[in-house]
Amino acid sequence: MRFKNLASGSTGNATVVEAGHGADCRRLLVDCGLGLRQLAQRLGQAGLQPSDLHGLFITHEHSDHIGCALSFSARHGLPVWMSEGTWLALGEPDFGDRLRLARDQVPIDFGPMALHPFTVPHDAREPLQLRCEDGQVRLGLLTDLGHVSPHVLSQLAGCHALLMESNHDAALLSQSRYPAFLKRRISGPWGHLENTCTAQALRQLQHPGLRQVVAAHLSEQNNQPDLVRQVLSDALGWLPEQVGIACPVNGSAWIEV
Repeated sequence: MRFKNLASGSTGNATVVEAGHGADCRRLLVDCGLGLRQLAQRLGQAGLQPSDLHGLFITHEHSDHIGCALSFSARHGLPVWMSEGTWLALGEPDFGDRLRLARDQVPIDFGPMALHPFTVPHDAREPLQLRCEDGQVRLGLLTDLGHVSPHVLSQLAGCHALLMESNHDAALLSQSRYPAFLKRRISGPWGHLENTCTAQALRQLQHPGLRQVVAAHLSEQNNQPDLVRQVLSDALGWLPEQVGIACPVNGSAWIEV
């Protein structure tokens, strides 16, 4: 199994997860928060075409995650998994027979990998994040949540790789020009993860098999990649350069789980 983030941040989010080989290879696009042309360009940079994908998984209805999902899935005939709450929050769009409703802790058979959705505390209708397993390794994808609940920790236990939100630094957010209501929303229990909260969660999730951590959904104004690397590497006992960063423009490299 391997994954590549195509974009991460408030301007758009998308990650490709790949498992299997040859004719059995399957690729899932997790979130589709880009325009059609931009998404095609990012896929091309990853060495892929839209026709190389086999499905979409949408975590929640916010625009930086839903993006062009409706038109993209229609154009390429791709099934789309999302929660019923997300579908309702979007206004019940017509995906035709391509819509698949996902539920907390109900596994999805995706060929060589099993998808395990789980709920997270975020200010959306029914947000789901995802754990992917191929029988040998586990990948956890976790962005857009205000705090790491016991349920989230239980769902990510034993992961060998994590793409995990580290959205903001508390001091930088408090000093920013953001209006007070937005600061409260971001830092609240249904907003986004602060760096030290991500670090605390990683301490609890760390085990000998955890080999890759990529920090995601960094705020461009209220965070700094070097700061994130230092805080998370300190928590893990790793060197700072061992912590990856998913950026808004270049995402990440392909990463083997």
